[in-house]
Amino acid sequence: MELNNEKKVSEAIEYRRSIRVFKKENIDETKVKECIRLASLAPTSSNMQLWEFYHIVSPTLLSQITTASFHQNAAKTANQMVVVVARKDLWKNRIQSNVQFLKNLYGNKPQNDYSKREKASLNYYQKEVPKLYYDFIGILGAIRYLRYQITGLFKPTYRQSRRSDMRVVAQKSAALAAQNFMISMASIHYDTCPMEGFDSLRVKKILGLNSASEINMIIACGIREENGIYGERFRIPLNEIYFKL
Repeated sequence: MELNNEKKVSEAIEYRRSIRVFKKENIDETKVKECIRLASLAPTSSNMQLWEFYHIVSPTLLSQITTASFHQNAAKTANQMVVVVARKDLWKNRIQSNVQFLKNLYGNKPQNDYSKREKASLNYYQKEVPKLYYDFIGILGAIRYLRYQITGLFKPTYRQSRRSDMRVVAQKSAALAAQNFMISMASIHYDTCPMEGFDSLRVKKILGLNSASEINMIIACGIREENGIYGERFRIPLNEIYFKL
């Protein structure tokens, strides 16, 4: 599906603002869904895609999430919402999906017929990735972390191996997808507001999410009102954050 009258990437980035008040004007659900598809093309660690997107269009659910979001204006006036969820707990399923994709790509050959490179790719998902994600109440991760810190004294070593580290990995990927979504929305003149002010437990209950699911952010969607932007854009000067080495 192609979206008409799209802005260039740089234009969409400049156009995007966090909108606190939306017009009472409907936006096209199919276009928002397409922006979610574009969100899923975001880069993700080891292609694990540990995310889910909940496209909220039901007035009842919108009202419930607004209440759980402390009745902030962006939520109250949103025409639709998208809830971005990090799902680290789905790592086994995602490994299986990647392995099956690779086997299909390589021709579903007998094990001995795979090339060295093909075997390495399969081994990465079947052996290496599980080592990082499998844990038992944090004990295995702590052991790995200690071992890697010792190894790191002698050579470059991947050190982020604890359960908390893998949680951060999943959240980073989900945030990248959320940014893809908001820029895609901006490219078709739709507006968004990423919200972190909400009762996560209540929102998870509203959506029927399990306890392992983690809400990355709730994104209010609609068309900006004239008073929807609460001030001029402020950014720290580039010379304070840019370092050329």
